[in-house]
Amino acid sequence: MSELDLNSLYPEELTKIVEELGEKKFRSKQIFEWIHKKQISSFDEAGNIPKKLKEDLLNKYKLAKTEVVDCQISKEDGTRKYLFGLYDGNVIESVLMRYHYGNTVCISSQVGCRMGCKFCASTIDGVVRNLSAGEMLSQIYSIEKDTNEKVGHVVIMGSGEPLDNYDNLIRFLNLISHPDGKNLSLRNVTVSTCGIVPKIKELSQNHFQLTLALSLHASSQEKRRELMPIANKYSIEEVLGACSEYFETTGRRLSFEYTLIQNVNDFEEDAKELANLLENNMKNFPSDAHINLIPVNPIKERNYESTTKNRSLVFKKNLEKYGISVTIRREMGRDIDGACGQLRRRHLEGKNLS
Repeated sequence: MSELDLNSLYPEELTKIVEELGEKKFRSKQIFEWIHKKQISSFDEAGNIPKKLKEDLLNKYKLAKTEVVDCQISKEDGTRKYLFGLYDGNVIESVLMRYHYGNTVCISSQVGCRMGCKFCASTIDGVVRNLSAGEMLSQIYSIEKDTNEKVGHVVIMGSGEPLDNYDNLIRFLNLISHPDGKNLSLRNVTVSTCGIVPKIKELSQNHFQLTLALSLHASSQEKRRELMPIANKYSIEEVLGACSEYFETTGRRLSFEYTLIQNVNDFEEDAKELANLLENNMKNFPSDAHINLIPVNPIKERNYESTTKNRSLVFKKNLEKYGISVTIRREMGRDIDGACGQLRRRHLEGKNLS
């Protein structure tokens, strides 16, 4: 059986397979719509597909499925944190957040992560494998099916580094925006990265109208190196230079994610240093930059504490003095395993104890 799942195939790839199996070309469009528009989890639901064709397809390929292993629901804001099981026994996390403008789903792009950011639970055990485009899509489809609600915005900001899974990411973006599928505007998609410079440049050449979010988290190369091992490979100036190039090529304003950690990167001088850093490295500053301040979600494996609300507001005001667009991200799901990787890690620890 091929490792490629049917959910990850483009229509023209499905057409080739269907014709090789001796079926008419129109069957491929039916299959594509069943998977991506009607979002089936089993071919038993595909009523107008011949039984033999279903069997032939499943003998050669798999149908990517994500099955709910656990779901935590916040009593504070209704945020839903999903733990999904994959075909090989691995588990991943996804989060549904409800905003006034619609539902947003945060999905994972890898099982685990190898980037090693010090404040993140996802990366503690390293990366296991990449997710296929179909497995990324399946997280969204499963949540829509579970809640009977449509998802209007997607952020690829869960476990994993999307640009470390570049080919599957591109396939995912093409599939989720396909007119015969979910047909989601890429303007409603955000891709987060810790700063893999060559891949940021490569992504810009696709001219996708998505939002690129850089996990910055520091106001200097020295502090970034302490928090993010990726800084040992690419300097903060190199990363911001690639981001500036991305803006010039695509015309899409960047979002900078800045996790506020008490007494680490939340001082007044950090705000000033950050503003100077962006001004010196972004050609169209401040019009091409928006900063999201995120009070760190503490994890038991680290001693980092979240910046106080008052200190966060002061940090925000200090940045605004320099004409920077800044928001403090609304803290959602704080009463559940809200930090990325926490629910998966608790599940794995439970399995190891049993």
